[in-house]
Amino acid sequence: MKSIANLIACLILAVWALAIALFSVQNATPVSLKLLGFESIQMPVGVVLAFSGGIGVMLGAIALPVFSRSHRQLEDIE
Repeated sequence: MKSIANLIACLILAVWALAIALFSVQNATPVSLKLLGFESIQMPVGVVLAFSGGIGVMLGAIALPVFSRSHRQLEDIE
């Protein structure tokens, strides 16, 4: 069962990478992000999407053990 989950995760990751590649090829115009008065350098949309996705994956990987640990501690208290 674990191998099927790994296969599905790899397929989702491959489709996501393909979608970013296609989107970045079709939208090569540079964009800049603005947040609270700060503005980033201009870079292609695909690069922005790749960084955003990578940061999201890293934050999710960090948050998963933190939340599962606190959930286990709550179960132990009860």
